Amino acid sequence: MTEPAGPESLAARAAATRVVVIGGGIGGLIAARECVKVGMRVTVLEAADALGGAIRRTDLDGVRVDIGAESFATRGGHVRGLLTELGLADRIVAPAAGGAWLAGIPGVGAAPLPVGGILGIPANPFQDDVRRIIGWSGAWRAYLDRVRPPLTIGHQHSLGRLVSSRMGTKVRDRLVAPVTTGVYSASPEDVDVDVAAPGLNAALTRAGSLAGAVQVLRDEGAARAAKAPGAAVEGIEGGMSVLVDALEAELLRLGGVVRTKVHARSLSRAGEAWLVAADVEPDDTADVATDDELAEAVAPTEEIEADAVILATDEAVARLLLDPLVPGLAASAAASSAPEIEIVTLLLDAPALDAAPRGTGVLTVPGSHTAKALTHSTAKWGWLREAAGARHLVRVSFGAQGEPPTTATLDDEAAAVLALSEASALLGVTIPRTALVAAHRSRFVQSQPASIIGVGERRAAARAAVRAVPGLAVVGAWVAGTGLAQVIPDAKDEADRLRRALIWD
Repeated sequence: MTEPAGPESLAARAAATRVVVIGGGIGGLIAARECVKVGMRVTVLEAADALGGAIRRTDLDGVRVDIGAESFATRGGHVRGLLTELGLADRIVAPAAGGAWLAGIPGVGAAPLPVGGILGIPANPFQDDVRRIIGWSGAWRAYLDRVRPPLTIGHQHSLGRLVSSRMGTKVRDRLVAPVTTGVYSASPEDVDVDVAAPGLNAALTRAGSLAGAVQVLRDEGAARAAKAPGAAVEGIEGGMSVLVDALEAELLRLGGVVRTKVHARSLSRAGEAWLVAADVEPDDTADVATDDELAEAVAPTEEIEADAVILATDEAVARLLLDPLVPGLAASAAASSAPEIEIVTLLLDAPALDAAPRGTGVLTVPGSHTAKALTHSTAKWGWLREAAGARHLVRVSFGAQGEPPTTATLDDEAAAVLALSEASALLGVTIPRTALVAAHRSRFVQSQPASIIGVGERRAAARAAVRAVPGLAVVGAWVAGTGLAQVIPDAKDEADRLRRALIWD
């Protein structure tokens, strides 16, 4: 790598470099920001009519509410650091205390999720809140973990197999499965212990039992790092879309271009340049057009030339665009598709919820309910409680790995009615149909978390294949892992790699 002659040469090279970012989610916006900060000519193309990706918002009877991601994991400090850079540190808020509940427990119904565990694994199976869920028989079976010979301990990748072999199926099915399904949309059998709970296998070997390993990690102060992503979270007053708005404003201020309703159709090479073929939806706000103008507006296509392209779409779109250009990329594809998730957000006039009867949310024992989880958003976030007045906002989530959402075949009204029924069951109160003020339904294809067995290797292979092609980069949850705490630093690193190659090489 040869360094240019000096700062002026660097600046001139940056100013002459055209970068197209396909996808306006957080990964794409972060990558675009990193490039535009050094003077590159950056254009963001977003297929939807608004930026944000998994961060979305809507208005429910005058209340602005997140209908996608509603919080961020605090680990690593990456999101907080970004918010500070954007002048939003004073808008960071913590969720209310209260914890989650667990519903669908055989013979019990619902109970608070036990405290002091890791991924639902208890340090003490006889602890009252644990025994309430798994019963005396489950507690005694889990206790066998303490007396099994240390020589039977081996390195186990599957969280489900580790837990069931050491502590039994009741701990796995009633404590661990609700957590992995709610957080990862995945069965415990598919979760990689070393990724989801770093250090647990090693601690197990030292302590001689799984319960002992949980206690060791807690005693060493490593519990926070070992908890499932999302266990330690913060939010933004006004909603997560505040971050999207701030990133867009900064991009525009620095000279970037943001275009929505532009669908990238294909990528190709023209010498050393890239060509992005894109379909552009007509502007609904435009004046009435002539017949010729309308014919052109219905299916306009343009080619955008760039020196580099950053793919920041979901996995399916990224592979569609990249597979013809990146040798070996297809070999990194997952054997199963990513889970489809639907979130139905309900605005309720339901005084019975004033006391937050099940804390800030509910996880379900898989198979016990059609919903996998519920968040009582106005109990969780003080700013949202004030915005909603005397009303309540509840988010009901459907779908998991290998299990399409029950709402998938329903129309919006039927989905809202089902979500209302599930909310009544999960919160333990009767919420009449007349309490429903407004509802919104969101659909997502959730990227498989890095904690799923084999995902890390596939992502590394995909990233290596893309990096072998000059002027090309890929960012986003499908290569970085789910959650802003992973997407943001990964997008920064990948953008930095690409811009160094463009400016310095």
